[in-house]
Amino acid sequence: MTQTQSALNLSHSLNSPTIAMVAGEVSGDILGAGLIRSLKSHYPQAKFIGIAGKNMLAEGCESLIDIEEIAVMGLAEILKHLPRLLKIRKNTVQTLLAQQPDIFIGIDSPEFNLYVEQKLKNQGIKTIHYVSPSVWAWRQKRIYKIARATDLVLAFLPFEKAFYDHFNVPCRFIGHTMADAIPLKPNRIEVCQQLDLDPSQRYMAILAGSRGAEVEFLTEPFLKAAVLLKQQYPDLHFLVPLVNEKRREQFQRIKAQIAPDLNLIMLDGKARQAMIVAQATLLASGTAALECMLCKSPMVVGYRMKSLTYFLAKRLVKTPYISLPNLLANEMLVPEMIQQDCTPEKLAEKLAVYFEQSESAVQYRQVLIQRFTELHKLIQCDADSQAAQAVMDVLERK
Repeated sequence: MTQTQSALNLSHSLNSPTIAMVAGEVSGDILGAGLIRSLKSHYPQAKFIGIAGKNMLAEGCESLIDIEEIAVMGLAEILKHLPRLLKIRKNTVQTLLAQQPDIFIGIDSPEFNLYVEQKLKNQGIKTIHYVSPSVWAWRQKRIYKIARATDLVLAFLPFEKAFYDHFNVPCRFIGHTMADAIPLKPNRIEVCQQLDLDPSQRYMAILAGSRGAEVEFLTEPFLKAAVLLKQQYPDLHFLVPLVNEKRREQFQRIKAQIAPDLNLIMLDGKARQAMIVAQATLLASGTAALECMLCKSPMVVGYRMKSLTYFLAKRLVKTPYISLPNLLANEMLVPEMIQQDCTPEKLAEKLAVYFEQSESAVQYRQVLIQRFTELHKLIQCDADSQAAQAVMDVLERK
């Protein structure tokens, strides 16, 4: 092949690249779809292949298998399906090596995707890992594995990039897609109308988690805290969004035993709307805390787990905070009531400041919401476009 032919082939590949992506669950599928949309505006002739859910499929991605085949959560479930998952992973590598994509983007699901990335990178295919694993929090030595497997990591949060920079691992901060989706000043009146709620009333949202174990551990202290607050503030109403029917049944079973007379407004999903309406939110630690911050709802983060799990977590986790708002602010912006501190009395005490009408309490809430807004702006960067630009930069790198 002459130098001119090689240059023409490269130019053709860059105009119509084959871009491989693997999303391992619904959240990754949503990210992948947004990325595909942005990439198509630059590469209208691009071909997208990999493992995709309904959102990526709708954007034209060809899926090797159904995403449900690898969307397994929980250690017991993973062990149960391990032989099948390993086979799928191996077949994915073989298929992609045969198709020779111009780039591979592993979206989250690090146990699956980092292996695929490493195998493809060893064969000269460029690789990106989209959504940093929590290496900054625990098992920090994984960063060396990530460095070997990827040409670039795309990070949602600035402190993640700082961690990668410390180890000289290529990383780009792209902002958070959730910060792009939620307005800086959500329209509470409009959301109240959507939920058929009276905007003149005071509401508190209760989110006991999306996993069965979280609902089992947190429903009791959360509901008992709500009972205490209702005694203190009789005009207070409670919104309870639950992710699915299984969690709803579990929550209601516990409520029947703990607080049968407490009136709750149950919502199917709609956690974001509930947090926008709520004057305060009581929630489990996790991504929901970041979403709550973006919704500008003052919050208390609570968490309980099995004693052995907590004992191990205390020794493995390397961060001073567990909730994303506090990690992002690098200060204790919102209360974190963990394990023995996650009691009804302590939760109610921390939440009460959000309902007091004193001048100092009102000012405290105003300052907190202002900080939430500043942090929102920090991570509102048009993440889909930033991610697409990062992919283009790697693709066009010689």
